[in-house]
Amino acid sequence: MRPSACDAGTLGFATRSIHQACGSRVANRAVQPQHFEASPRLWRAEANGAAATFNRSADTFAGFAATNCKSDQTMSEMTTTAAGSFKHYVEAFRPHQWLKNVLVFLPALAAHRLDWPTLLISLEAFVCFSLVASGVYVLNDLLDVSADRAHPRKRHRPFASRNIPTAHGTWMAAGLIIPGGLIAMSIGWGFFLVVAGYFLVTAAYSLHLKRHIVIDICILAGLYTIRIVAGGVATSIPLSVLLIAFSVFFFLSLAAVKRQSELVDSAGRGRLRAGGRGYHVNDLPIISMIAIGAGYVSVLVMTYYVNSPVVMELYPHPQMLWGICAVLLYWITRTVMVAHRGNMHDDPVIYAAKDRISQLCLVIILIFVAGGVLM
Repeated sequence: MRPSACDAGTLGFATRSIHQACGSRVANRAVQPQHFEASPRLWRAEANGAAATFNRSADTFAGFAATNCKSDQTMSEMTTTAAGSFKHYVEAFRPHQWLKNVLVFLPALAAHRLDWPTLLISLEAFVCFSLVASGVYVLNDLLDVSADRAHPRKRHRPFASRNIPTAHGTWMAAGLIIPGGLIAMSIGWGFFLVVAGYFLVTAAYSLHLKRHIVIDICILAGLYTIRIVAGGVATSIPLSVLLIAFSVFFFLSLAAVKRQSELVDSAGRGRLRAGGRGYHVNDLPIISMIAIGAGYVSVLVMTYYVNSPVVMELYPHPQMLWGICAVLLYWITRTVMVAHRGNMHDDPVIYAAKDRISQLCLVIILIFVAGGVLM
């Protein structure tokens, strides 16, 4: 006689999952279907024996769970954190954010100082900022781990998803910030002071200032501009006041776009305010006006820069640079519209690096720059 898979009891199932004291799946017990050709009495005896074996295995796993689980840690956390791979640690550094540190090359590019010593110093500054910024990102993720776990996208970050134990975050941050500081000192004390200022402002932002309206976006714009200043200090290249002004207004616009996208996301999820920020959904019209207004002012500053004596000396055909202003005007307007429609789920800079239209705009800008130099 052969029992069917629908018979009640322990047999007839391919696998069973054991859920015990830690509140998670700790093992899968394979129970293969048994085949019988004997009497029903023999079948019942064999089934009872298999059930007893299964129950003893369950008791064994329950004892393991009770012995090895800490009072504040589930078995799923133990197995997940133990399986944290090198990939998760690299992800915690946010290497995609290093794109922002390319700004340290801007003083050399704007001054047409493309000799190897200048470029090598700029590269050292890039590495320095990447290490320090990654260390700050790790600290920020440790501070925001609870809020990130409640966020639909940020909950996948390494610490929030428990792919990396939070206890590892401190030494990870130190292992990034200390080498970055040593590189900064090797470049020069002036550059080191700029990097130290960047670190202190970023730490203050992560700890407290990001919760204050307007102050937060002003600091974000300043952190972008500090990268440009650091590039000028490292290479001893004087910076144009117009270049600094353009940077402040342009990145103030992007910081406002970032907050705009967060508020649109919060509104879509039925929340009245962005998590961990001081803005309410009702602030969306004002934030949008800041984004578009600061962006347009940055384009206006660019027009003055294009007509400045410095640019007249560097470019044989500076009139070609007017095309840059037109492209920026279009890109800023489109970026605000994309955020308004809820289609921007990343930092605006990272979004621009992935967006095909933004990439095309960059290519057109480079063509206008090349035209100003070569034509």
